Amino acid sequence: MPEQTRREILEAATAEFSEKGFAGGRVDRIAARTRTTKRMIYYYFGGKQQLYAAVLERLYGGMRDAEAALELEALPPREALERLVGVTFDHHAAHPEFVRLVSVENIHGGRIVELSATIRERNAAVIGLLEALLARGAAEGAFRPGIDALDLHMLISAFCFHRISNRHTLRAIFGRCTTQPEVAGAQRRMITEAVLRYVRP
Repeated sequence: MPEQTRREILEAATAEFSEKGFAGGRVDRIAARTRTTKRMIYYYFGGKQQLYAAVLERLYGGMRDAEAALELEALPPREALERLVGVTFDHHAAHPEFVRLVSVENIHGGRIVELSATIRERNAAVIGLLEALLARGAAEGAFRPGIDALDLHMLISAFCFHRISNRHTLRAIFGRCTTQPEVAGAQRRMITEAVLRYVRP
């Protein structure tokens, strides 16, 4: 399959599944958003579940690619961690479809993610990256020792994810729009400071 066609199908499928979920998503509507046919989508991806898995793999991969592009090993530990928090915050804000699909996948027990070796391998990479960063920071006296990399990943992701996944209810209940630039800027600074305080010796 030409790469452009594959990209168009995945973009259309991302929009469809993020709007309708896996159960409500329809391959014929995905085909209608592209220059291909339902039959060709099935031919290239094998079925609706495989297409959905490919969408999730692409979205998780986008997050991991953004992290890898930071080249954190070349930065002082605190600056590296600050940049990691920032890119997580920015990526979630820029990709609400990622947040929505991960939420849907959790509602369904993570069954598609569980079947994807690609997603597991790509996400293991960020934990390895954090482990190396934490070890380097502890050795240099920038971070306290004994911090669990997965726990730190969850701490960073939790706030960045929640402010997007719950943006509608936060606005409805509290009247605050997390996508307003001044709100987003203050929240970005807050989670960065919170993480840096957590790791300091």
